[in-house]
Amino acid sequence: MPDELTRLIRRLAPRRPPPAAFLAEPGSAFEPALAARLRSVEADLAEVRGRVNGLLFVVAGAAVTQIVMRLVG
Repeated sequence: MPDELTRLIRRLAPRRPPPAAFLAEPGSAFEPALAARLRSVEADLAEVRGRVNGLLFVVAGAAVTQIVMRLVG
C-alpha cells in the first residue's frame, strides 16, 4: 500500500524544472544601470566609513588628551 501511494504521489506531483544557471551577461538594459548605481553607492559608503573612522579617531584622541592633561596638570 505505501508503495502504491508513493507512486501515485510521484505521478501526480508537478515536476520542477532544474534551477537556471547563472548568466554572466545582463538580461535587460536596466541591470547594467543598476550595477553602476550599486558601485557608486559602495564608493560613497566607503567614503562615509572613512570619515566616521576619522571622526572617532579625533574624538578618542581628544578624550585621551583630556585625561592626560588632568593627570599631569
